[in-house]
Amino acid sequence: MVTDRRTAILEAAARTIARRGVRGLRTEELATEAGVSTALVYYHFKDRAGILRHTLEFITDRARRHSLERQGADGPADPRELLGMALQLEFQDLPEVHENTTTWGELRAGAVFEPELREALATASAAWVRHVAGLLTLARPAASPAERTASAERLTALREGLNARRLSGVLRPDHARELLGEAIEVELAHLTAHARTPIERFD
Repeated sequence: MVTDRRTAILEAAARTIARRGVRGLRTEELATEAGVSTALVYYHFKDRAGILRHTLEFITDRARRHSLERQGADGPADPRELLGMALQLEFQDLPEVHENTTTWGELRAGAVFEPELREALATASAAWVRHVAGLLTLARPAASPAERTASAERLTALREGLNARRLSGVLRPDHARELLGEAIEVELAHLTAHARTPIERFD
């Protein structure tokens, strides 16, 4: 029951932040949204900063589970296709995906005014970059770790920007996917061009 209530609070926080942004999050309203007392919210998360930090962790874990489910169900074996699927996963028009993406964007924007969010955001972003760099390792194992990480940083940043434009109606979903697909091909070509020879890899 305790775990269920904690999850209910985090789900309510994600919904509230997606609708109203970080600065619109009020603990009393969050408690009402979650169907719990304000005291219980503070019992689980101590303060507002704790609510924000744990909400970020919650949506990150939820996105990771969704990605693993998709890969397990019908995930491609080809590294290039796996990379494309991982990067375009949040382009799906599913309620939970939409909420996750919107909440992430609001938390990222909120970090400008909420310094306590920055460390948690940096940790989550770094984990996402490492995941994409790992997929790039499967696709282009001869490229250097530094080159793969740089490619992962560019691709994840572009994905976030394209997704924000897609959600706001500035960019058509099909065009966003097309642009990201082209960017993936550019990065893979870049990694191929900068691949080390077997001798260089053992230097």
